[in-house]
Amino acid sequence: MAHLTVSDESSESPMRRSCRGPAPAPEPSCPVETTLTVLRGRWTPLVIRELLLGDRTFVDLARALPNLSDKILAERLAQLTRSGVTHRRRSPGWPPRVEYALTDRGRALLPVLEALWDWGSDTPRPGETA
Repeated sequence: MAHLTVSDESSESPMRRSCRGPAPAPEPSCPVETTLTVLRGRWTPLVIRELLLGDRTFVDLARALPNLSDKILAERLAQLTRSGVTHRRRSPGWPPRVEYALTDRGRALLPVLEALWDWGSDTPRPGETA
């Protein structure tokens, strides 16, 4: 007689319970898709990482990420601000000083980024053996 595994649905995560049946396309209202949309784009996690260290100006971020072009940095900051992850604060004066800070929603991404780091750390790189 074959061994049958019985799953206890009460122990399943909310994600697994909500993802039943075929999905013809990603659903924009899916919480996973929402998170991936916020983190989309190369450099986005690194910008967030820098902001986890504290409030930063555009120049601070550009210095911390020297291989990131100003154009892409501006795009990522605008994307993160629209998503509610960062807050842009402009101080009066000339030249105006603009600082970026993580919102509570942005700081809540820390465990998500740490989980991605942990998963990626356990993944063999191309050319490595497992």
